[in-house]
Amino acid sequence: MISRSFGLLSAALIPVLPVLAEPPELKVAALEFGVAPEKGGFTASKVGALVREVAGPLTTVVTLFESGDKRVCLITPHMNSPKGVNISPLIRRTAAEALAMPVENVLLMVSHNHTDFNLVSNHLEALMTLSLKPEEIPAPQLVPAGEEFLQKLAATAKQLPALLQPVTVWWAVGTENRISYNRKGRRADGSTYLMREEDRDLMGADFKGDVDEQAPIVVLKNARGGVVTAITHFTAHPCTCYHPEKPIVFGDWPQVACEIMAGHLSPERPVSVSFLQGCAGEVNSKGMLRGDVELSKKYGRMLADSYIAALQDLKPSARGGLDFAIEKVRIPLAPLPSEEVLKAEIAEMEDFITRANAGDENTRLCAGQNFPRELTPAYRGKLVEMILPWSRWALDLRQSGRADTVAKFLEVDIQVLRVGDVGIVGMPFEPFQGIGRQIREGSPLPLALPCGYTNISYGYLTDGPNTGDTEYMSANYRYSKFRPPYAKPAGDVIATQALETLRRFARQE
Repeated sequence: MISRSFGLLSAALIPVLPVLAEPPELKVAALEFGVAPEKGGFTASKVGALVREVAGPLTTVVTLFESGDKRVCLITPHMNSPKGVNISPLIRRTAAEALAMPVENVLLMVSHNHTDFNLVSNHLEALMTLSLKPEEIPAPQLVPAGEEFLQKLAATAKQLPALLQPVTVWWAVGTENRISYNRKGRRADGSTYLMREEDRDLMGADFKGDVDEQAPIVVLKNARGGVVTAITHFTAHPCTCYHPEKPIVFGDWPQVACEIMAGHLSPERPVSVSFLQGCAGEVNSKGMLRGDVELSKKYGRMLADSYIAALQDLKPSARGGLDFAIEKVRIPLAPLPSEEVLKAEIAEMEDFITRANAGDENTRLCAGQNFPRELTPAYRGKLVEMILPWSRWALDLRQSGRADTVAKFLEVDIQVLRVGDVGIVGMPFEPFQGIGRQIREGSPLPLALPCGYTNISYGYLTDGPNTGDTEYMSANYRYSKFRPPYAKPAGDVIATQALETLRRFARQE
């Protein structure tokens, strides 16, 4: 009797757990193409400098993921200019039409390589169009190399569905601490500055500071164990052979590393290896304005060696399939500076521009900005000309009693993708390291890859502790038309939302 009653009671208390179906198998295909401009092509130079030398084509990898009825496409060029606000939508739309999939599921994730060229003659960044309505943004005026890029992109994307094959996801994390440095310097009085190579020289032997040393690699293998494609990740501005007044076209160290890894992972059969840029807001590769192609190649070999060493600890994913979500995030904005501060800054800028245009070499500091000797006074003046309109705009609002009408939030989309045990977060910014570290350390998935430079860019995005400083990266609102400064916690809200989505993905599995 007792035994029977206990048995019935026990059965009633046993929870009925849902039977979770296995996720659909993950399939992937990836191909790449290259584009190189003629000498004389348009660049991002502020003084109109054209391409002087083409050291090789810039490659772009197109990767298609499929799991059941879900598809996501990654376009990963070894460039920077494709994220321009009047070319990025056309690139994504071109791939979406070729693949017959929603454009929202196509992610353009550039390496932020500084030694590239413009695909359009009227290149615009998103932060320069904040005061414009969508219909007021000028249509892209493609240059010949831009037309070639789109043609090759469409042709490449169309091949991918037929090449899809089932894969398993493997991952490892290497260490690389030789090629990057933290470029946000702090003076004794607490003020901050952009640390150029000449400043780094004063910090001691090969200064690097606080940098993200992780070098993750994700390898996708077919049923035979062969590598179908791979994704690499690192955190640093690729600017080793960059000089804006002497433009050269070269894929810099990320492209070099990917080419080496492609040969290492599949010596017998060519595969494509893509690169995702981390939260590199305050991190440079060494050599900017002083380096050359050979130094870039050296750093590429170093990074590839770090990936290769990591492969010894390659781990299989416990999860299958993929998840994808687009999330809206509202980043808080601060009030405008006071009228007194704005007037003083405008006077300082106008004087600086006059002296720079006259060739004055003593044009190094202006309104929190600092400039290296490697740039001519004329170029330094152009950089200050870019920030003067913001201060005039803000002063006009202050003097007309409209300062309280400015936006209180910047609303943006982020993309969150799960592939096996790997979470990828795409952000339309140049995020500071602290944002990426929060995502990586709080992720419920074994590996999280926080990525900036996705689809378009609203410029630099500080984490909470770096908000409110006046150096180039932290005060990047000066280059916008027109956005107020960030308010704390600033970019930390993106990390909060990304982690919430990754946790949801992990629970679903």
